[in-house]
Amino acid sequence: MWQLSNLVEGTITVAVLAAGLAVWDAIDLRWWMVGLGIAGVAVYAGVVPQWRYVVHRWEVSETAVYTQTGWWARERRIAPMSRIQTVDYAETAIARLFGLATVTVTTASAAGALQIAGLDQERARRLVDELTLKADAVEGDAT
Repeated sequence: MWQLSNLVEGTITVAVLAAGLAVWDAIDLRWWMVGLGIAGVAVYAGVVPQWRYVVHRWEVSETAVYTQTGWWARERRIAPMSRIQTVDYAETAIARLFGLATVTVTTASAAGALQIAGLDQERARRLVDELTLKADAVEGDAT
């Protein structure tokens, strides 16, 4: 479902850009330039969701939350359970149509929060509960 949601978001992006190109064409742009632009956006919409699916990963252990994100440059982050401050659940309008949600794990890190996007809503709710219980059970605050 996550791929389908990304495909819909990509399609909406293509539609908006195609409308912009149509307006640009009405101003005096050659037809082949518009076609080339639409083809480029269509390739983007077809490739990006697949690429995201391949490179984005996450895992929860007894001691930490691990995430991997990035397209060209990969970023791997680890948030120890003792450093977790909040665990949030969010749904965008398009994600809700496909039954998907995002879990955000906030720590005191200068790098910002960890996000796990594209989860099934029920799995996301269970993950929020699991992380909340695990973070609460850890002694100390890792300082």
